[in-house]
Amino acid sequence: MLPSRLSSFVRRCASTSARNSFVDRLRNELAEIEAAGTYKNERVIASPQGAKISVNGDTVLNFCANNYLGLSNHPAVEKAAADTLKERGFGLSSVRFICGTQDIHKQLEDAISAFHGTEDTILYPSCFDANAGLFEAVLNKEDAIITDELNHASIIDGIRLCKAERHRFKHMDMNDLEQKLKDTQHCRTRLIATDGLFIDECHATGFFGPTGRGSDEYCGINGKVDVINSTLGKALGGSTGGYTTGRKEVVDLLRQRSRPYLFSNSLGPSVVGASLKVFEMLTESSEFVDKIRANTHHFRDRMTAAGYTLKGSRDHPIAPVMLGDARLASELADDMLKRGIYVIGFSYPCGKARGVIN
Repeated sequence: MLPSRLSSFVRRCASTSARNSFVDRLRNELAEIEAAGTYKNERVIASPQGAKISVNGDTVLNFCANNYLGLSNHPAVEKAAADTLKERGFGLSSVRFICGTQDIHKQLEDAISAFHGTEDTILYPSCFDANAGLFEAVLNKEDAIITDELNHASIIDGIRLCKAERHRFKHMDMNDLEQKLKDTQHCRTRLIATDGLFIDECHATGFFGPTGRGSDEYCGINGKVDVINSTLGKALGGSTGGYTTGRKEVVDLLRQRSRPYLFSNSLGPSVVGASLKVFEMLTESSEFVDKIRANTHHFRDRMTAAGYTLKGSRDHPIAPVMLGDARLASELADDMLKRGIYVIGFSYPCGKARGVIN
């Protein structure tokens, strides 16, 4: 009886007029995105990730990947991935707490903890999942989250899932942050969340700071941050995977409550094996960090001398070239591709664009 009633319900809901109205609305929204000059087209790369890549049959210089240290196609990393694939298989077809934890997963968590100087680490499929799974697991309505107004979408989404009070402070405005701290003194726990001091370290781990340990090292506050979230998918080989590292009690609670961890499959063995190799390489030598720092200073100095306005820290390889218009940023990126330089125009919000050369 139920299947026939359900079928009848679906037929009524899927009327032609309702479906057409839905599709028309989507078309209108897409047209608005295109009119604003912010429609995203995916360029297709027909080569490994690297300084030079193949696009539309041409070899171009890649100025916008997150492959900060050149490890995405490093022979030693590729070999570690291939060796682990052969020894441990392609996947585990399981979440961690059922039968998805190999010894190498625990070894990688230990290696990450040693790298950051923290007590424990928990792996996720991505840093988006790490951010989405943190706040709800460790905070409730008795607590407060104080978040930078320009935080990454994954932090925003993670905060939305949490019942704690939510307060936003102006971007990098310490006076406003201090006021928000005063306003939330009645709360049991207050957690400050910001891209790169909660800390989300996706664009810092492996290359920012004197030895590449990230923003806390760069700012000289090692050991004073309770929770660090970062990714394996950028400087650390560029494949996939994220993690939370910090106090043991935080990590223990995340293993019990964090939904993205509990209900997502384990990282593939080849990713784990390659990541172990990456941390070994970064621990043994400062060569990669020294090189990216020198390249960053050289690029920023030459661009400034050429008359361009670059934002951000002089020590950070993300070098936004400010243009002020979304459409101009997109058109300039297309023109540069024709000249053999691969960059992408970024815009947020509409009309306030930045051409980002990474």
